[in-house]
Amino acid sequence: QVQLVESGGGLVQAGGSLRLSCAASGIIFSTNTMGWHRQAPGKQRELVAAISNRGSTNFADSVRGRFTISRDNAKNTVYLQMTNLKPEDTGVYYCAARRGIISTAQSLWDYWGQGTQVTVSS
Repeated sequence: QVQLVESGGGLVQAGGSLRLSCAASGIIFSTNTMGWHRQAPGKQRELVAAISNRGSTNFADSVRGRFTISRDNAKNTVYLQMTNLKPEDTGVYYCAARRGIISTAQSLWDYWGQGTQVTVSS
């Protein structure tokens, strides 16, 4: 059974910070590219940050410089450190894994978590 379990979401004021965690099981974590995807109200789900099995990272333009993605292979966990949060960061954040390179195409990701809500107030 593959499981990706997100945690760390919540309500935060603009300018604040949150750290999301995603604990993975049932996959060879160290060989997978991991990503965080966001679905904001009324918008399509989009990749906001990803980290390859070698540690290469990519960020959406809207979060670059504010978000950091990292992984701890010993804990089978990927993190998203979010700082200087803005109201437009509000949405459901999903953890995903794939056996390939970083991709913005949602359909290429193999496994998905259930999502965690992040709400940023003005």
